[in-house]
Amino acid sequence: MPNILAYIFASAFSGVGSAYSTTAATCMVNGKLVECPKWLGNGLLPSAIVYLVAVAVGILMLISMWVIFKKAGKPGWAAIIPIYNSIVMIEIAKKPTWWILLYFIPFVNIVISVIVLYNLALNFKKGGGFTVGLVFLPFIFYPILAFGKSAYTPAVQVPAPPATPPQATV
Repeated sequence: MPNILAYIFASAFSGVGSAYSTTAATCMVNGKLVECPKWLGNGLLPSAIVYLVAVAVGILMLISMWVIFKKAGKPGWAAIIPIYNSIVMIEIAKKPTWWILLYFIPFVNIVISVIVLYNLALNFKKGGGFTVGLVFLPFIFYPILAFGKSAYTPAVQVPAPPATPPQATV
């Protein structure tokens, strides 16, 4: 029995160029060129599935960010505007808005993104483990944040006690 998964993965890369060709697409399986199965057509079916999944995940992320913004009292439409959504996310994380400039510095932007996501998780009463999920599996953890029972409660920053002047001793 042929390894169907090997055919699918191989044809996703090898058959795309033959979309308008009359010859059958070839797939690389175990280091050998073979003709792709007829049900794969010219190799565009797996590519189309990948694109459809990517669009579905993108829509899920957009809806999730929209709901997260609404939970935090921000306009939901801000999720669809590219740089403005990062500014709103920084505001939700209770960080200074000038941090948006740090997103344009290579490598610094990664650190700042993790800090913002950590503070976002804290404001929804989640911990560091949830932050790891937001970083590595955002398509799972953003919907959990959006559609779960967690509510936006900004972390309270305790103000420093007022300084008292030193008392003179007699």
